[in-house]
Amino acid sequence: MLKKIATDKAPAAIGPYSQGIVAGDFLFASGQIPINPATGNVEAEGIQAQAEQVMKNIGEILKEAGTDFNAVVKTTCFLADMGDFGTFNSVYEKYFVTKPARSCVAVKQLPKDVLCEVEIIAYVG
Repeated sequence: MLKKIATDKAPAAIGPYSQGIVAGDFLFASGQIPINPATGNVEAEGIQAQAEQVMKNIGEILKEAGTDFNAVVKTTCFLADMGDFGTFNSVYEKYFVTKPARSCVAVKQLPKDVLCEVEIIAYVG
């Protein structure tokens, strides 16, 4: 059985997808970009501020699913510029203290021309 995760404390989906889906014992969350859910806009400037907003958004989805960052087993991180890798990591490591498995790649462009996006898989069983 699949359970859709939706919260107004994280950005609404801007396409035909869900914020997250719980399938069995796992939460699969869509990639989060630094949209302020209160305004629907990207307000954060710079990689550090954008990464912080992304983590806040992920935290709200995890909370809605009844869990937290400690349950995350895999992340996929997308950066617009690999030159931001160090600064991004300094924010990332504050939230993902359990050091889940991770992929991190630079991409040509992200939605709304943001600097980072992160998707997660968490164990909720």
